[in-house]
Amino acid sequence: MLKKANTIRLSLITAVMVFAFQNAQAQTNNGTAGNTTDVSKTVRSVAEALGMARRTNRAGAARLPFIDVINRMEIWGSGTSSDGSRTALKSEYHVALSYNPPAVRMEMTRISQVGGAAPQHTIQTVRDSYAWNESQPGAGLEPGWGTATPAMAAAKQRLLQLWILPYGVVKAAIAAGDKTKLSIENGATENGAAVITYPLSGPLAGVTVKATLDQKNFVTKVETQADNPALVIEADYSDYADHGEALSGVQSPGHILQKQGGEPVLDIQIKNWDGANPYLVFPVPENVKKAAAQEPAKAATTKGL
Repeated sequence: MLKKANTIRLSLITAVMVFAFQNAQAQTNNGTAGNTTDVSKTVRSVAEALGMARRTNRAGAARLPFIDVINRMEIWGSGTSSDGSRTALKSEYHVALSYNPPAVRMEMTRISQVGGAAPQHTIQTVRDSYAWNESQPGAGLEPGWGTATPAMAAAKQRLLQLWILPYGVVKAAIAAGDKTKLSIENGATENGAAVITYPLSGPLAGVTVKATLDQKNFVTKVETQADNPALVIEADYSDYADHGEALSGVQSPGHILQKQGGEPVLDIQIKNWDGANPYLVFPVPENVKKAAAQEPAKAATTKGL
């Protein structure tokens, strides 16, 4: 029941966006940084800058409320990444993601600088609280179609990738309601930088996110705090533009840099970013569901020893 409740909570984020934008649109700034009005206006400004908040305002048409048009995305890039060591390997990067349901499929091909070493190809997938590795996209769904290997311990770390992206920042900040705070930090920019801070919920309860904005209301830095070191990430975003082959108006970073423990783990230049809700599905293989069902039993047995 707890897993189901967490899933429902995250899946409702898009619906919450509609109400939140309506509420923010009706409010006016009273000049006190950190109050509910300023938080709503700032988050809405980020959504507008990213192109994820749209409304119809044609001549003679009723003025409709802002709605969140981002649900699914696909990203391609190249650069370097870490394979678990401190060695940065040349990498090809492909990510498919969904916010409803919350899911990510990250495909990475790493090429060692050592002559003759075979490329490392990995596909890491998560949906809700299920995490698994695929030998090929969609592996394990049909007999003979690749192998799906359960990786439940990695579920939270993989889900976190959704909520540290700029679009996830908007969705999660709205979902956090009055727990989302706004402040101004001097020195980050000439006039100070707006900072949004909020807690995550559901499977990622206990993680706090801090997002720094630039003067154009783009998210330039995201930092997480958590007791689990695997969930402590710093992500920098720059070079915003519409990077889609077919322009959609969605603004996305052209450069992503992620660090853990102060060390770069991902440094990617974006080639293409499809933000026009491409058709993506993330079915959970049956063997992964069975492995997840056995996890509580294993934990109870271990605790009793």
